[in-house]
Amino acid sequence: MGATKTEQEVEVLEEQLLNHVLMVYNDDINSFEHVIDSLIKICKHAKEQAEQCAMLVHTKGKCDVKHGEFDELLPMKRALNKLGITANIEDC
Repeated sequence: MGATKTEQEVEVLEEQLLNHVLMVYNDDINSFEHVIDSLIKICKHAKEQAEQCAMLVHTKGKCDVKHGEFDELLPMKRALNKLGITANIEDC
């Protein structure tokens, strides 16, 4: 049996709310340790997750470090920017 119209509407709203990503970009200024420590502190990453994200930033030029609602990601973006890390919120 399929989802009711209300259930479908809720699913669409959830998708719209969670369709943002916090993207961190590579630069020639920040060290791996600084990026790793910042992701642990600001984004609540585990050390291994932060290390993997830092490696992706270095090798690919960017990494989506967190998915979620815009209002949830905005304080993280601002905090990373204050620490000298280039980060933006993008649509998925």
